[in-house]
Amino acid sequence: MKHIPGYLDPERQSALLALLRAAVAEAPLFTPTMPRTGKPFSVRMTNLGPLGWVSDKDRGYRYQPTHPVTGAPWPAIPDLLLDAWREVGGYDLPPEACLLNWYEPGAKMGLHQDRDEQDLDAPVVSLSLGDAATFRIGGTARSDPTRSFRLTSGDAMALAGESRLAFHGVDRVLAGTSDLLPRGGRINLTLRRVSAR
Repeated sequence: MKHIPGYLDPERQSALLALLRAAVAEAPLFTPTMPRTGKPFSVRMTNLGPLGWVSDKDRGYRYQPTHPVTGAPWPAIPDLLLDAWREVGGYDLPPEACLLNWYEPGAKMGLHQDRDEQDLDAPVVSLSLGDAATFRIGGTARSDPTRSFRLTSGDAMALAGESRLAFHGVDRVLAGTSDLLPRGGRINLTLRRVSAR
């Protein structure tokens, strides 16, 4: 696991936020639901890139080339994020999906593995914007011990190698810890390579 505090300086955070606002206007946030139960996630999300990660009661977790509500293709991944993939992830093939999770105050994400991709040699690279969050990470078994640390606006992280399939999640968003987003909350961007080599 790699954690780079302050990877994005305030100027690049603002520039990225402007790009994301344009992307969300094209591919609106939606609320995914859990497979089988249909329980809604506490985060809303959208995607950028050739593929997007979605989940619903009937078809479960998957990647698809179109928005589940609008049916339109996802917007392109901005160069700023492609640079982060190369610099933080160090992988020679480009990402195919950038999942944008929007955490309102009170939202969280339970412990899970990112394993819906065919290429598990590729890293998962994430960037945080807005309010800080308490991030929890463990081992490759759900029962492994976990540790927590704070992710703040501008931080970058990569799960690669032995940590690629580590269980991880977000325990809470710490309201009022950033003024990047006028109404508070947190954006997490997760870049992933989906297809096998």
